[in-house]
Amino acid sequence: MRLLFILGEIGSGLRRNLSMVISVVLVTFVSLTFVGAAGMLQMQINQMKGYWYDKVQVAVFLCNEGSTAVGCASGAVTQEQQDNLQSMLESPAVKQYINDFQFESQAEAYKHFKEQFSNSPIVDSVSEDQLPASFRINMKNPEKYQIISETFSSQPGVETVSDQRQVLERIFSWMNGASVAAMGVAAVMIFCAVLLITTTIRLSAFSRRRETGIMRLVGASKAVIQLPFILEGVIAAVLGALLASTTLWLMAHFWLNGDLSRQFLNTPFISSTQVLVIAPVLIGLGGGLAGISSLLTLRRYLKV
Repeated sequence: MRLLFILGEIGSGLRRNLSMVISVVLVTFVSLTFVGAAGMLQMQINQMKGYWYDKVQVAVFLCNEGSTAVGCASGAVTQEQQDNLQSMLESPAVKQYINDFQFESQAEAYKHFKEQFSNSPIVDSVSEDQLPASFRINMKNPEKYQIISETFSSQPGVETVSDQRQVLERIFSWMNGASVAAMGVAAVMIFCAVLLITTTIRLSAFSRRRETGIMRLVGASKAVIQLPFILEGVIAAVLGALLASTTLWLMAHFWLNGDLSRQFLNTPFISSTQVLVIAPVLIGLGGGLAGISSLLTLRRYLKV
């Protein structure tokens, strides 16, 4: 009987404040969607890091006729210098840090350049002799890049040593910034949701002040009186969290694993199954915030 009474009170409260409840659901939905999007972006960053960091290469660029680097004062790299660099790469001191390496000639570099910039007008303004030959090194641990840089930067015939991971770090830093921005917007929206939940509970408590007074007189416990109000806020917030979780799953399933994965075949996108991990967090966050804010509101505005 007590359970049926509580359920009846919850239904009555939801009907009386239907517009406010819908507002809570929508604001919670928007705010938790931003929270989930930030979480998805962070998962995507971590997945891309794990994928690309295993594929990044350290490039030892050799001097050519147009090089202006200090190490290229004597002109283009000679065959003797090139052989010396290859011997260093094959030596035990260096080999322990690398998986393998390939030599890329100027002709091969120009071919790859034309493939990468085939749709750009810049391709017509670059000639083969302007592009340097290089050794492309696959590291066992990309974090050990500095060892290769220090070993080869000062060698004769070397123009510069470049780590592709530095380019990726800049990209990931921008993505991390977007994740932080999403969390900032989510924090503002969550604050708005808490205010709406507080207002809804206050209105609900005010509209049922006569029933509450009667329950007090007949000896109803504090928990029985307060529980319907708390559950109203929790139910509205959980509905918003469920909508947010569904939206994020649809985004991952039809956009990330659909259109984007077909356009960017070499990019590992997170799966819709991975996104499901975020759903319990969003539901717990929404329900928890609603429950706490409802309880604090009742303590202030509902004297039992």
